[in-house]
Amino acid sequence: MTEILAPAVSEGGVLSAERVVEHPAWPVLKAAVEELRVWQSEDGAIDLEADGAPASDAVRAVVDRMIGAVEELAPLLPHNAAYHQALVADLRKWADQGFGVPDFLDSLLAFQPAEARVDGLQHLVLFPMYTQNGNPDRNFEAVVLRMVWPEWLSELERTRYDNPLFLGITFEDFTAGYDTNSAVLFPETIAVREAPERFTWGGIFCDREAARFRAVSEAAVDVLGIDLPEDIKALLDDQQRCQEAFVLWDMVHDRTHSHGDLPFDPFMIKQRQPFWMYGLEELRCDLTAFKEAVKLEAEGFAQARDVQYAVIFDRMFRFPVTGDRVRNYDGLGGQLLFAYLHRHDVVRWTDNTLHIDWDRAPQVTNQLCGEIEKLYRDGIDRPKLVHWFKAYELVSDYLAPHPGSTWAKGPEALDLSLPPRKLVDDVLPDEFPLSMFYEALAKKLRNVIASTKGMTADSDVHAAAAA
Repeated sequence: MTEILAPAVSEGGVLSAERVVEHPAWPVLKAAVEELRVWQSEDGAIDLEADGAPASDAVRAVVDRMIGAVEELAPLLPHNAAYHQALVADLRKWADQGFGVPDFLDSLLAFQPAEARVDGLQHLVLFPMYTQNGNPDRNFEAVVLRMVWPEWLSELERTRYDNPLFLGITFEDFTAGYDTNSAVLFPETIAVREAPERFTWGGIFCDREAARFRAVSEAAVDVLGIDLPEDIKALLDDQQRCQEAFVLWDMVHDRTHSHGDLPFDPFMIKQRQPFWMYGLEELRCDLTAFKEAVKLEAEGFAQARDVQYAVIFDRMFRFPVTGDRVRNYDGLGGQLLFAYLHRHDVVRWTDNTLHIDWDRAPQVTNQLCGEIEKLYRDGIDRPKLVHWFKAYELVSDYLAPHPGSTWAKGPEALDLSLPPRKLVDDVLPDEFPLSMFYEALAKKLRNVIASTKGMTADSDVHAAAAA
């Protein structure tokens, strides 16, 4: 076994140690995970009776390699000791019980990264899980990540934006489920026998978000002929600066889901609602982060100005043209922001060039945030269906509904004897299609959007932008 260097604490109080991904056991673990996952079904089980299925001994040998690699890597990560012990126990239990539907609740409960948010701290994560915007099946995934928790962010979280479960994180390396568009690590994606009473952490990969933002924004600026201020040019050329903008944006966005004049269950996980309701909720959280960034900029936080640029550019240029058009609520939010700014002359498409009034953008963007907040506040006194229609009116005032839409014809076109959740069936998959502007932009950015799959801080952003 390779000799393992003991971790040490630097003068700044940050745990420093040998990089997990440079240890010989990491490629062993990664290869074993990739070998195992091709045998797994959608629910994570392995059907040993299926045609072409591997022998039980062959599967156990791969699991044993995974266990051995975890045990070799564990001394590098003493803060994960309880989790790695539980992980090994869950892997052995899964094998002993015949490789059925995985249950990794014990190791999930033992993994508590939010208890020690230390900038630069490494974690080795291995779970059967699906990856949001990536692989929908609960295959095993192995990820090495680092915490992003600089002192200025820690202070803001402690004094103004309390969010004890939030993790800013970056990739060190990952298995195939993350060689995708997924930029989150959420506990609810993990295969368990029952959901815990409460989740205690949630991570967002700010390095992937920043790299995608840079690539798509550079391409959009080139296609649209935007005259950028020097400050934004410098931002797009600086991965570290973009990561700091995104980790602040993400922290404020994440907490906003549970702050404000809200309906019950603001995440709307257990509710069936028209997808424009999800779009407005995500946009509300982004615009709240924008509004807070305007305040922070006035107080001298350098990252706050960058957050404003990131929200406007990512929402206007990447979100509307990314993914398919079936209930694309993030895309809808981006379309609404652009249309609102266009209606109020903050953005103008003239002479095949997009002009942006940078001075008025903060005021008008905050104005849209105010309209959504008023919708929520008034909605507390409305029946659910009335609230949905008021939200539809807000969106359709700026975005043209599909000509065949039933909802666009008003309440009289719907069977109101049905419960509201049944009326969601009358919503078209693409209720608010792309405008001619966005149809053209989507074609221009198609290649660069595709190139951002699996992107990290180490990717060639400029080459992607030129794709």
